[in-house]
Amino acid sequence: MKTQNTSQPIGVFDSGLGGLTIVREIRRALPKESIVYFGDMARLPYGTKSREQILAYSIQNTLFLIKRKVKAVVIACNSSSSAAYSFLKRHFNLPILDVIEPAAERASVETRSGRIGVIATRATVTSGAYEKALKKLNPHFKILAGACPLFVPLVEEGWFDGKITEDIAAAYLKPLLQKKVDTLILGCTHYPLLRESIQKVAGPRVRLVDSIKPTVQKLESLLDKKGLRCRSGRKGSLKIFVSDKPGNFIRLGEGFLGEKLKSVKVVRPK
Repeated sequence: MKTQNTSQPIGVFDSGLGGLTIVREIRRALPKESIVYFGDMARLPYGTKSREQILAYSIQNTLFLIKRKVKAVVIACNSSSSAAYSFLKRHFNLPILDVIEPAAERASVETRSGRIGVIATRATVTSGAYEKALKKLNPHFKILAGACPLFVPLVEEGWFDGKITEDIAAAYLKPLLQKKVDTLILGCTHYPLLRESIQKVAGPRVRLVDSIKPTVQKLESLLDKKGLRCRSGRKGSLKIFVSDKPGNFIRLGEGFLGEKLKSVKVVRPK
């Protein structure tokens, strides 16, 4: 692979639109960087798929971005990060970041008791990726994880708050809160959009941690270390590709991104 240059875009992929929360933060923190985003809407959700299937999808997504000449790839999907990060990092010759290690590092700083809860998709919970990352930081941490499979559909439907959302959150969080976790990792890039409902159920003493800012901070540091930060004086471009474009795509996408959706193309990664 050719050496990356500073003007090349950053590649970001997710199983759907949740990764646009990462894109939003990159646009804020690194405004000169151009971005190519791929959301695999046709095969959403990844969290119910097998590890092997998620790995296959993640490889396809990475190859798709590399064909767009990206200089780095952010896996903005916890399920893909848990199933594919190690493989992608070994087999592709460009900087690759996941969203699990940055969130774990932030949680390790935030916790006061060492009792950390993790809510995520079934695939991420089953992988034990967060437990491994947190135990690596401190073997004495007590980790309690729970799958929240209805959270992604709630977000995709735009049900960020209200009684139904809070009732579902209460049912999912009850086992973790009974174990007195003081820090809760939102282990899916969709979940920050439910932050208000989750915080209401968890209570003010529980600190919520997501991967968005920690991941972008790590990206910024890596770009500087590799000499890949864009030095252009112009604002970076944003190109969005999806494998399907459902009817509520624009409304949801603009909610995740915080700006108007432009340059959206439907493609089929191979």
